[in-house]
Amino acid sequence: MTKATVLVLETPNRLVQRDIKIPAPGPGEAILRVQACGLCGSDHELYSGAMPGSLPLVPGHEVVGTIENATDEFVASHGVADRDIVALEVFQRCGKCDACLRGAYPLCRTHGMKDSYGNTSISVGDGLWGGYATHLVLTADSLVHPIPAGMDPAYATLFNPLGAGVRWGQVLPGVKQRDVVAVLGPGLRGLSAAAVASIAGAKFTLLTGAGARDHDRLKLGEKLGATIGVDVTTTDPKALLKEQTGGLADVVVDVTAAAPAAFTQAIDLARPGGTVVVAGTRGIHTLRDFNPDRLVLKELTVLGARGVDGAAYARALELLDTEQRFHALPRTISPLDAASVAELLGDMAHGNDPPLHAVIVP
Repeated sequence: MTKATVLVLETPNRLVQRDIKIPAPGPGEAILRVQACGLCGSDHELYSGAMPGSLPLVPGHEVVGTIENATDEFVASHGVADRDIVALEVFQRCGKCDACLRGAYPLCRTHGMKDSYGNTSISVGDGLWGGYATHLVLTADSLVHPIPAGMDPAYATLFNPLGAGVRWGQVLPGVKQRDVVAVLGPGLRGLSAAAVASIAGAKFTLLTGAGARDHDRLKLGEKLGATIGVDVTTTDPKALLKEQTGGLADVVVDVTAAAPAAFTQAIDLARPGGTVVVAGTRGIHTLRDFNPDRLVLKELTVLGARGVDGAAYARALELLDTEQRFHALPRTISPLDAASVAELLGDMAHGNDPPLHAVIVP
């Protein structure tokens, strides 16, 4: 195949199919044949225009695929070769800037958000920067992880949200055995954070949602390892925590989207001296009034979580291979078809029963 079939988001709510020439890999590069691409909550926000993007672009950043046409330099630097099936990280890494040298490469000064996969204009390079495609370009600074042998690529796309669960729900806050953990938001990343906290040995994990659309997800969260899932529109989570544990949470992980009031709730649920991880984004939805004294009086540690690193992705792939619980996550599959994918993105944003784990399989 000399051309890649891609879906281009030209303007908000306009996804069109195009063909883009597959280039010969440059020094240190390879081509990835996409086997599956998961759809993230940020994808439907990008599609609707709720989140700004460098349009036109090929969306998709939860990518699993097969390496093709790898240069010798790529093989030497990445430790993988043609026909290997790999998971692709969102961010690139230059390895030279201050952020990369201290291990915080999602904040890379050379790359960062501006040329991350799934968020880069088709005017950059050869345009093959997203997973809504049959192929994309792996640069010399891209980062990939071999997936376990025999793992279904569509299932393997969970490496991305589960990697977030590992980093946000355990590594950043240092969750340990006997901790009390509260996770706000039962989306795929919130469910992952609750599951990982359970695996890490938390003695009590509270998962919250809001409204009827979240009820099934809260029940699923309990199957994945949460002690209890509660609807905050009908149950006071703070009172429940005190009743069930005799206190508040050692760690609170806020993974809600466009819900600024959840940040206040996270502060309420944390015990004095506790840790709050803020990973959900609010976009234009901001808090009008918040008194920072609430952080001071409780002596809270508040951590912003922008992305995921390689160690968390590697751990996520290991968990997908060894923990049967993650097979309980329901999956919706779409072909690489503009109308089908647009409908799926609309269901994710506004459907009465939105898909939890949606995947494009070219």
